[in-house]
Amino acid sequence: MGRKLDLSGLTDEEAEHVLQVVQRDFSLRKKEEERLSEMKQKLDEEGNKCSILSKQQKFNEHCCIRCCSPFTFLINSKRQCQDCKYNICKSCSSYQKKEKAWICSVCQQAREEPRGISTVCCHLLYPFQ
Repeated sequence: MGRKLDLSGLTDEEAEHVLQVVQRDFSLRKKEEERLSEMKQKLDEEGNKCSILSKQQKFNEHCCIRCCSPFTFLINSKRQCQDCKYNICKSCSSYQKKEKAWICSVCQQAREEPRGISTVCCHLLYPFQ
């Protein structure tokens, strides 16, 4: 990080407390990095799966790109995800009232990912990275 703390004005107890806080901070950062890495890997794998399945002629016309269940007229009708444009079933999607559109579960997760608010918060909390 490049910054040094001057702990000379602190008692031994205060310095120990500061050290514990810094160690906890590093531990939390590492856990968050691992969580984000795992989530990114899952999203990448899902993207690869969709890419492969969509190359199969008319696969997504007849089956949900997320769970591969076949579309039926009334029971499991298809919807198009506003973000990725793939056809999805009801169980793999949610309706966004503000946008008046269906979003698949993967795109919904990607929207909630830390590229948004969490990233901004991390940069506000840890500006010296």
